[in-house]
Amino acid sequence: MTMQQIVDQLNIWAHEYYVLDNPSVPDTQYDALYDQLVLLEKQTGIVLPDSPTHRVGGETLKNFAQHRHLKRLYSLDKAQSFGELKEWVDKVNKELGDVEFTVELKYDGLTINVTYRNGQLVSAATRGKGIVGEDVTEQVKTIRSVPLKIPFKGVIELQGEGIMRLSVLEKYNAKHPDDKLKNARNAAAGAIRNLNPKVTSERNLDVVFYSNGYEEGLTSQSQTELVEFLKSCGMRTNNVFKTARTFDGIKKIIEQIAEERSGYDFLIDGVVIKVNNFALREELGYTDKFPKWAIAFKFDAEQVTTTLNDVVWQVGRTGKLTPTAELEAVELCGATIRRATLNNYGDIIRKGVKRGGLVFIRRSNDVIPEVLGAADNNGLDIVKPTNCPDCNSQLQEVGAHLYCVNVEHCRPQIVARLSHYCSKNACDIDGISDKTIELLVDKLNVHSVADLYDLTTEKLLSLEGIQDKKAQNIVNAIKDSISVELPKFIFALGLDNVGTVTAKDLAVKFGSIERLSQATVEELVSIDGIGDVVADGIIQYFKEEQNLTILQKLKCIGINPIYEVKEADGIFAGRKVVLTGSLSKYTRSQAAKIIEDNGGEISSTVSKTVNLVIAGVEAGSKLDKAKALNIEIIDEDTFIYILNTK
Repeated sequence: MTMQQIVDQLNIWAHEYYVLDNPSVPDTQYDALYDQLVLLEKQTGIVLPDSPTHRVGGETLKNFAQHRHLKRLYSLDKAQSFGELKEWVDKVNKELGDVEFTVELKYDGLTINVTYRNGQLVSAATRGKGIVGEDVTEQVKTIRSVPLKIPFKGVIELQGEGIMRLSVLEKYNAKHPDDKLKNARNAAAGAIRNLNPKVTSERNLDVVFYSNGYEEGLTSQSQTELVEFLKSCGMRTNNVFKTARTFDGIKKIIEQIAEERSGYDFLIDGVVIKVNNFALREELGYTDKFPKWAIAFKFDAEQVTTTLNDVVWQVGRTGKLTPTAELEAVELCGATIRRATLNNYGDIIRKGVKRGGLVFIRRSNDVIPEVLGAADNNGLDIVKPTNCPDCNSQLQEVGAHLYCVNVEHCRPQIVARLSHYCSKNACDIDGISDKTIELLVDKLNVHSVADLYDLTTEKLLSLEGIQDKKAQNIVNAIKDSISVELPKFIFALGLDNVGTVTAKDLAVKFGSIERLSQATVEELVSIDGIGDVVADGIIQYFKEEQNLTILQKLKCIGINPIYEVKEADGIFAGRKVVLTGSLSKYTRSQAAKIIEDNGGEISSTVSKTVNLVIAGVEAGSKLDKAKALNIEIIDEDTFIYILNTK
């Protein structure tokens, strides 16, 4: 066999295996011919464009190049209910008359746009903001359901969804127990947007193709014909593809999909309805953001029922008790759920949940599971605790919350405060793990953050598992923390409801701990994101004698940071920015620092003073509010593009 014949045969077998799920030869036969191809390529130095050896993944990239799509990619408008969907169907029918619609699954992965020229795959990119995306060609080449060569010889862009099947995720996590992936959606997005193509290859992703963009010479006249064209190119297409001419017909298909959804080997978050005929689509046209001829019907976050076995109360750094539901293990959104959130005792009463009774649990992708409410009237009432579950001190009820006021001797409070103070976003004392903190509390009588600065290498070496190098590193890290910046120090104090963004706002407003300690309610609530409850908590903190004593000790040690406002300079200069949703390339704190380093100001809430919102995955109410206020919104891809072109 010639090299081209070997490549053709291997690609046929791969198509049968990865796209048709119907292999005609055993793996050993494929592997033997593949090894023969590898040997030939080494001997000749020739690698054909459609050789399956491209699937292995090349060298790690230094960064993503930008890719400009030949034709703009639009996002889809959404219908959250059948009522909204019917309004859309009626509007289309009023405009066009009686039309045929297609109904397809809306896969929950990462959109990619692939370009073929003269039958060869020449590029692949993320959607970005629709005009410019990231070039992920080397990553996508490793995905075996993406053909490297197609029969169509013109220029064409095709869109698909990169996904990781749930069965593949399960196998991957079993093989990598110390590096488990949280969910299939993030696993797929993270693999495609990873600078190392080998990571993409290891994740065994799929791409489901469903649309076309720019094309030269395509004869398809409808979505139905396009799907047949995609199949003829050897591509995997939607698991569900049906047509309907009425709203009732569409609704029936969606209800059937909803019933079958839990049995799918992949994540979906809705259904896409499109006008089938391409000419009619052109008549309807586009808005600034969406095609008028398509809409996504979004499913509610998936929910299941299970038994609530017990409620445990956990004591946090401020003494607040938080109830957590312990559940009979249940599968939900590709994960095994054993615990779920309950906000406070009032939440327990309002939802009517009982120990031993059935409850509804909701989870959307990687969001913490939540107890929605009781699913039956069985079980025993959950009694409100009167004493701390750890130190047995009498609890104090403040509003909807219960507090342990034994600040100085309640062990979980002390451990949590120390852990928070040492964390990366606070004083960043590297080397002090939660386990080490427990040893410090139990063996060295460290009860406040000020006590950390009395630690010596000799004291640390008395602890089990602490050797010379680790002891010295901890002492050095503690010493380095003396020069902590004011925003991080305010966050490190553990003020109730004060996160990193609010801590920065407080630093900018007041400039020092001394000035912050004298702040009035009026001054505090004038800051975006600070209401009466947060303001009262801050004022109360500086009234408590034990806090003032610790602050004085820290000041004597040399911790008294001052915040100086720098001259705004950079690509975000003069802009107040809100981050919402999950980012894949950066953590929130990393993105916030980048924005601040480039002259921007971070806000924790959306208001009229905000002029830019960066929306990641699962952006919620902040994104909705930004839309209502007509604030500029960009996604993570555009944010990265701006940074790379500054």
